[in-house]
Amino acid sequence: MADTATAALPASVGDVHKKSTEIRAIPDYETSSEQIRETANGLVLPTEEEKLTLRRVAGKMPSSCYYLCAVEFAERASYYGCNQVYKNFIRAPLPPDGNGTGASAPGSQYTAGALGQGTVVASAMTEAFKMLAYTLPVLFGWMADAKYGRFKMICWGVAICGVAHVMMILSALPSVLQAGKALVPFAISLYMLAIGAAQFKPNISPMVMDQSPHKVAHVIEQDGEKVIVDPEASINSVMLWFYLLINIGACFGVPTTYLAKLVGYWAAYLIPTILYLMLPPLLWYLHPRLIKQKPGGSDLGNVFKVLGDCLRHGGITSIGRSGFWEQGKPSVRIAAGSTKQYEYDDQFVDDVRRTFQACGIFAFTPIYYINDGGLAAAGNALTASLDTNGLPNDLLDNLNSISIVVMVPLMNHVVYPFLQKRGIQWGPISRMTFGFALCTVGSAGYAILEYFVYKTSPCGYNATTCANIVGEGEVSVSPVSYLWYSIPVVLTALSEIFVNVTAYGIAYSRSPKNMKGLVSSLNLLMVGVSAVIGLATAPAIKDPYLTWVFAGPTLIGAVSTAIFWFTFKHIDKEDFVLNTGDDLEVNPGQDADAEKGKQGPVMVTEKAG
Repeated sequence: MADTATAALPASVGDVHKKSTEIRAIPDYETSSEQIRETANGLVLPTEEEKLTLRRVAGKMPSSCYYLCAVEFAERASYYGCNQVYKNFIRAPLPPDGNGTGASAPGSQYTAGALGQGTVVASAMTEAFKMLAYTLPVLFGWMADAKYGRFKMICWGVAICGVAHVMMILSALPSVLQAGKALVPFAISLYMLAIGAAQFKPNISPMVMDQSPHKVAHVIEQDGEKVIVDPEASINSVMLWFYLLINIGACFGVPTTYLAKLVGYWAAYLIPTILYLMLPPLLWYLHPRLIKQKPGGSDLGNVFKVLGDCLRHGGITSIGRSGFWEQGKPSVRIAAGSTKQYEYDDQFVDDVRRTFQACGIFAFTPIYYINDGGLAAAGNALTASLDTNGLPNDLLDNLNSISIVVMVPLMNHVVYPFLQKRGIQWGPISRMTFGFALCTVGSAGYAILEYFVYKTSPCGYNATTCANIVGEGEVSVSPVSYLWYSIPVVLTALSEIFVNVTAYGIAYSRSPKNMKGLVSSLNLLMVGVSAVIGLATAPAIKDPYLTWVFAGPTLIGAVSTAIFWFTFKHIDKEDFVLNTGDDLEVNPGQDADAEKGKQGPVMVTEKAG
C-alpha cells in the first residue's frame, strides 16, 4: 500500500508495517463515465454512496501497537498495584492484632493500615497524588510535542517511577513503620511516582496511535466483499486492547490488597516493583521498531494566532456560531486584503476547530470521573462500614478492572463486529453518552448503599468511625453485605469502555500534528480536575454526609449526560481522519472514457483487525 506513513521508515519498521497489510492490484478495476474515483496515496476513497451503503471495518494494525500495549500493561500494573492500597495505608493505624507490618490477624475485622492519619488526610494525600499525576501531563505533553519527542519523555518517566517504587518499599519496612518514620519517605515516593506517571501517560497512547497505517477511510476487498476500512474503527479496536492491558495490569490490585492484609505493606509494594522491571528491556527492544513522530515545535502559538484572528474579525459574540472559525483561515484573510505571512494553512484552522470541540467534550468528563467510584475516599469509607466477613474492605474495588478485562474482548470480537455486519455505526458521541448514562446509574447505587448503611450501622450516622466508638470485640459494622458493593462497581467499570477508550481516539484525531501530546494530556487533565474537586471537598467526606457525597454528583451527572448528547451529537456524522503530518496526495480521478485502457486505482485486499 502506498502510504506516506511508511515511505521514509527504516527497514525494520517498514517490515513491521508491510506485514500489517497485503496489497493486490486489480488490473481490470472498472469505472464508468458516471463514477469518478478519488484516490489518496494509491488508496481508493469511498464515494458518497459507498459511505452510506458499505460496511465499515477495522483495519489490521502493526504488531508494534500491541507491544506498546504491553508497555502500558507493565506501567499500569505497577501503578495500580500500589494505588489500590494507598488509602488504607494512610487512613488506618497499625492493626492492634497485627504483626507491625500493617497486616491484621487472619479473620480480623480490622482493616490493614499503617500511618493512622484518618479519612480526611487519606483523601487529601491520594487526591493530591491523582491531581499531580493528571495535571502535570499538560506540561510534559507540550514538552514532548515541542522539543523532546514522545519516546524520550516515556523513558524519563520510567526512570523516575523506578526510583519512586524502591523508595516506597523502604518506607513500608516494619522497622520504619514501627518507629513512626514512614510518612515522609512515603510522601516523597508517592509524589515522585505521580511525576513519572505524568511524563509517561500523555505520550504512550498517542505513540500507539502513531503506528496506525490507516489515516483515511478507504475501500478494500475483504473475502469477496467491498468494505470501508475506517480509521476510527481501527483506532477504537487497538485502543480497546490498550485499555484491556491497562485493566489487566490494574488487576494486580487484588494480590497487593491481600498482601497488605495478610503479610504487610512492604510485600504489597514489592510485587508492583518487580513488574516494573519489565519496562526497560521492553523499551530497549521496541526502540528501533517504532514509528516516532519527531517533535516539530508546538503549534500552540499558532493556535493563539488563529483565535486572535477569529475574535478580531468575528467578535466575541460570534463564538460558537457558524462561520466563527472561517474568519481565522489564511485564505479568507488574504482575500480580505491581509498581507501577513501565515505559518499555517486552512487545514490547520480546521484542526484547531476540531481541537476546541474535543476540549468541549472533555469538559463533561470530570463529573463522570467523580461518579466512577465515588468522590475521593468516600468509597473506601463506605466499604469500611460494611460486613466484609473477613475480606479486605478494598478487595471488591478490583472488580472494576476485572469487569473491563471480561468485557473488552466481547466488545471487540462480538458486539462491534455484530453492529458492523448490520451496517450500524455507533459513533463516538453515542458511545460516550451511553457510558455517561451507565455510570450515572452505577453511581446512584453507591448513594443507595450508603443510605442503608447509616440506617443499619450500630453507630448510626457515625458508621465510618464506629470501630473507635464501640468496645473492643463488639460489632462495629453494618449487617449490609459487602457483596452489594459489587453492583455499582461493575456498572461504573463497564462505562469506562465507552467513555475512556473513545476519548483517547478523540484526543488524537481532533488535534494538529504537533499538539497531539498536549491534547491527549488535556483529556487526562480532566481526571486531575476531578481530583482537585475531591481535594477541595475532602473535609466534607466524612460522617454524616456520605449519602449526599454520592447522591449530589449523581444528579449532576444525569443532567450533564443529556446536555452532552444534544451539544455534540452532530460529530457522529463527521469523517474520522488521522492527521500525523503525512501529506495525503489526493487524486480526484479521471473520467473513465478519457482514461480508457489505463489501469484503474489500486484496490487493497486485507484482513480486518
